[in-house]
Amino acid sequence: MGAWQSYRMRLRRKRAKVRAFRKHFSMRSVVDRTDRIRPGDVLLFSTMRDEHVRLPYFLRYYRDLGISHFLIVDNDSTDGGSDYLAQQDDVSLWSTKASYKRARFGIDWLNWLQSKYGHGHWTLVVDPDEFFVYPFCDTRPIRALTDWLDTSQVKSFGAMLLDMYPKGRIDAVPYCAGQNPLEIAAWFDPGNYMIEKNKKFGNLWIQGGPRARVFFPDNPKKAPALNKTPLIKWHRRYAYESSTHMVLPRGLNLTYDEWGGEKASGILLHAKFLDTFTAKAAEELTRRQHYSASVEYKAYAEIVQHNPELWCKWSEKYINWRQLEILGLMSKGNWA
Repeated sequence: MGAWQSYRMRLRRKRAKVRAFRKHFSMRSVVDRTDRIRPGDVLLFSTMRDEHVRLPYFLRYYRDLGISHFLIVDNDSTDGGSDYLAQQDDVSLWSTKASYKRARFGIDWLNWLQSKYGHGHWTLVVDPDEFFVYPFCDTRPIRALTDWLDTSQVKSFGAMLLDMYPKGRIDAVPYCAGQNPLEIAAWFDPGNYMIEKNKKFGNLWIQGGPRARVFFPDNPKKAPALNKTPLIKWHRRYAYESSTHMVLPRGLNLTYDEWGGEKASGILLHAKFLDTFTAKAAEELTRRQHYSASVEYKAYAEIVQHNPELWCKWSEKYINWRQLEILGLMSKGNWA
């Protein structure tokens, strides 16, 4: 990268920091337990709206992985989820009625919180329907992964978003609070992914899976991006640029080896497609708070009215992280 491009990237990062500072005034603290955060704690950051039914399992899953504290922004929920979170001893909660879209889809709020509370910590940024899977996650806590990354002098860890779905109609089986959503949405696309390098930010741009296959069959390039960098050893000068798809400084996006090697990487199991999805898609289409005039939710709403089924004959049932590594969707790299 030339000097001029490098300067423009630094300027872009500073603008993101300024935006985060401005947008944090729209948040109010509901309950602040950040004084309980200790050096070395792995922290989870998230924004959510009306996700009460998902929260019991979401919190249990990440507690079992070894997350020490949750820092969550509730965007004007009306389903009681905010009250539930406020009662959890390891949760600090903020609330806002401000526009999710104008906060760059919530990333301005999280950039501020990570800058204030995440400096020097490994921070994991996920949505309430995303479940982080990494090599040896069935036997090793997340702190084992971050310790290894520290020893290897690696500051960021990439993960591909893997859409999970049921066999049959997505609305056929009701999801209950506290239930593992993968008991219902147990299937995924093992292939049909497009990968290219984003020259501007240095990251890989991944698209495909069931959302490209079903919702954007005629123009898969419009399908949502699946590449993310959710786990970072945070520094207050860092800033996410576009969700967790891209981060600045751009070197944090290099979560792969350019010269044919293979860095360790993970998966975010994306359990969006449950029976709650139809109502959620309709609401978000009305709110129009998502990217590109909610074009993604327009496609969702149109398709699920006629054929709410994502399973196909090439679908594969999820077993464990080793299966995903064999399929080439993630890697343990040189972590033994």
